[in-house]
Amino acid sequence: MRAVRVGSPATLDTLLPATAEDPGQPGPGEIRVRLAASSLNFHDFAVVNGLIPAEAGRIPMSDGAGTIEAVGEGVTGFKVGDQVVSTFFPEWIDGAPPATAFRGVPGDGIDGYAREAVVTPEHWFTRVPAGYSAAEAATLTCAGLTAWRALFVDNAIKPGSTVLIQGSGGVSVFALQFAKAAGARVIATSSSDAKLDRLKSLGADDLINYKQTEAWGARALELTGGSGVDCVVEIGGSGTLDQSMMATRVGGHVALIGVLAGFAGPVQTALLMAKNLRVQGLTVGSRAHQLDMIRGIEANGIKPVISDHFPLENLADAFRHQIANKHFGKIVVDI
Repeated sequence: MRAVRVGSPATLDTLLPATAEDPGQPGPGEIRVRLAASSLNFHDFAVVNGLIPAEAGRIPMSDGAGTIEAVGEGVTGFKVGDQVVSTFFPEWIDGAPPATAFRGVPGDGIDGYAREAVVTPEHWFTRVPAGYSAAEAATLTCAGLTAWRALFVDNAIKPGSTVLIQGSGGVSVFALQFAKAAGARVIATSSSDAKLDRLKSLGADDLINYKQTEAWGARALELTGGSGVDCVVEIGGSGTLDQSMMATRVGGHVALIGVLAGFAGPVQTALLMAKNLRVQGLTVGSRAHQLDMIRGIEANGIKPVISDHFPLENLADAFRHQIANKHFGKIVVDI
């Protein structure tokens, strides 16, 4: 069957179409899924470009959605024909993450979903939101759930809260949609006025062009009357963390998600202490979190924003599009 594999060395130029053995029929407790879509995340780019070490020949992509073709003995949660979407941590079901969770991420520690079919334990997948296509469902595994956890698992965003999002990638757009559904005020930052206009059309209340206003943390304080925001969805990392802390209220929460502006750097610890801030790193979430998110999506009629579609064979071009920052929301790979 068709697949894409990470090359050696891992670069976009060596990320090429390949083949994989058909996984066969499911055994007890297993399901066979015909995959129809995946979606791009920074984590996937880090794997295929060698920033995260992976075995040569690894099949990348953490997100996968499709249709159940067969079920093994003892499977009770699914039936043939069900639409399903993968989980980021197959062995993190609920509660605190197990120590082994981070070694079994599809597309990283094990083969992922850049292929036509998989056979897995049934708990590696969940149902999809009612009315979702495979392409829409494939955006949820990493980006959607990361935004959900930042706002509603590690925080308690509610009507009247204020959330600051950075940029217009998948996590940020989901965070905007989820926050508005909860009745929160959203401040959005971007270097592009055109993208800020699109964020506004999705419900953003206040806009900051961080190229024009470098001290955007102080501007966010100004927009909140000096009190600061309740939560920053921080995707930049060390390069933007100080501004995020400046923007946050005393006792507020910075959800540290990404490293787009730097993996390491100095931190204003005095500001961190003076504001009694909670800067919390997070990596996606559990299967239980994913099911909670799906119920929240259905209750509010939320649909993901999909920017572009690429065929599986052109996965490297999809990543080139991603790193050129030409997208708004999610980039989907059609399998």
